[in-house]
Amino acid sequence: MSEFKRPSWDEYFMSIVEAVGQRATCDRGRSGCVIVKDKRVLATGYVGAPSGLPHCDDIGHLMKTITHEDSSTSQHCLRTAHAEANAISQAARFGISVEGGTLYCKMVPCDSCAKLIINAGIKRVVSEKHYHRGSEELLKNASIEVAILKDEVEQYEKQ
Repeated sequence: MSEFKRPSWDEYFMSIVEAVGQRATCDRGRSGCVIVKDKRVLATGYVGAPSGLPHCDDIGHLMKTITHEDSSTSQHCLRTAHAEANAISQAARFGISVEGGTLYCKMVPCDSCAKLIINAGIKRVVSEKHYHRGSEELLKNASIEVAILKDEVEQYEKQ
């Protein structure tokens, strides 16, 4: 008889993040998000255009070049809403409080999503990988626990 290893709660909810991300409509990063409280799923979200608008997978990306303080540049798609923003929006739309909850995501949220997380009252963020180092500090400065499961940096595909 093989030994079955039951996943931890973090592993369990991260597997749901992966499944939710399969619905994403931007091929640069098919990421998902799950918001949980008391070991119960409250809301999910994935990367995609706002409801009723065309998706990257259908009409292409709407790219913007960002120049950082160190003069490096990066490309960002403006057509999509991030998985974290979509999960928080879904909860708000259906009157579900996420205050005190845990947000699970593929990579550390961007600054804009981190601000939404802070204002929504979420108390813990669990991410598979690093991505936005500055927002890790933003979340920690707001007394939000940040747990990174793999000490790796998520790499987006170039477009």
